[in-house]
Amino acid sequence: MKLDQFLKWKNLVSSGGEAKMYIKSGKVKVNGDIELRRGRKLTYGDKVLFLKNEIIFEKETY
Repeated sequence: MKLDQFLKWKNLVSSGGEAKMYIKSGKVKVNGDIELRRGRKLTYGDKVLFLKNEIIFEKETY
């Protein structure tokens, strides 16, 4: 899953444009590093830090 899609999926942003704005402004970290690419592919176990929220990208169980 791409980083911008992940932020939308977790309801942290309301649109892809909002996700892009936050990512491009350096407000999103992946595994402790600022990530400026909205299309960055996440792998299971990646830690995404966004506005004091830390979410681990993991396989969902249904």
